[in-house]
Amino acid sequence: MIQILNFTKEKIKIVIAMLIWGTIGVLVREINLGSAEIAFFRALIGSVFLFILGIFKKQRLTGIELKRNLSLLILSGAIIGVNWILLFQGYKYTTISNATLSYYTAPIFIAVFSSLVLKERLSIKKITYILVSIIGLFLILQAGGTSNISSYNNIKGILYGLSGAVLYSIVVILNKHIKGIPAFTITLIQLFVAGMVLLPLVIGNDKLNFGLVDAKSWIIILLLGIVHTGIAYLLYFSAIKEVEGQSIAILSYIDPIFAVLISFIFLGEPMGILQMLGGVLILVSTYLSERK
Repeated sequence: MIQILNFTKEKIKIVIAMLIWGTIGVLVREINLGSAEIAFFRALIGSVFLFILGIFKKQRLTGIELKRNLSLLILSGAIIGVNWILLFQGYKYTTISNATLSYYTAPIFIAVFSSLVLKERLSIKKITYILVSIIGLFLILQAGGTSNISSYNNIKGILYGLSGAVLYSIVVILNKHIKGIPAFTITLIQLFVAGMVLLPLVIGNDKLNFGLVDAKSWIIILLLGIVHTGIAYLLYFSAIKEVEGQSIAILSYIDPIFAVLISFIFLGEPMGILQMLGGVLILVSTYLSERK
């Protein structure tokens, strides 16, 4: 832990990225667009930003590398787009803390899928951590069901968060099979593909009228695309090569903790004893499962 607290320049970058990502839920709540449209603009603006940045960074990709990994890049990019929709839907149906904590069960799904697909050994400890995480999720469901905020459909929102976690874990598994391409380039291509996959949903929405979207929403969308996608991904990927995996795992918990704190302070979202206990169980079990 002392080593982790010894913040280097790279670790500070990761912390900043996590703090940025922790505010996504609050921002999404303020955009008067559907989840598909928000996800589309995030992918579009983020990919354009990274493309321009890539030109200055002189990022290059050979045709052989692209052809070899094209199917995986397209599939993972498409899943990322749908994954964002599910997470944003979670924000709309339940509290940000519920959606975020549900989404943060992703490492548990990664452990399960790694065992099934990559044939990685699923130890007794890993199984125990998964069971503890499930108990934590059950407590959140119990707490969510007693929420006195009538506009929430907690069960539905939590299920959206869990569905997003499943898709995110699939992206992680797919990315393990992508070889010979820098993380920056992978992210750029995946964001572009996500935008292209979501484009038909946006075009096919007959009820959508961009003229009704206020200036505040457009400003937040720009922030979401440039800061929360382009800049945050750049900070994260430029730092992870220099930071140990265990340190990254621990620092990544700044994201959900900050998200819960922000939603409590600025939105006044309830956070009961059962919900806090469930969140602690999920975060602690996931952290322990990622330790070396």
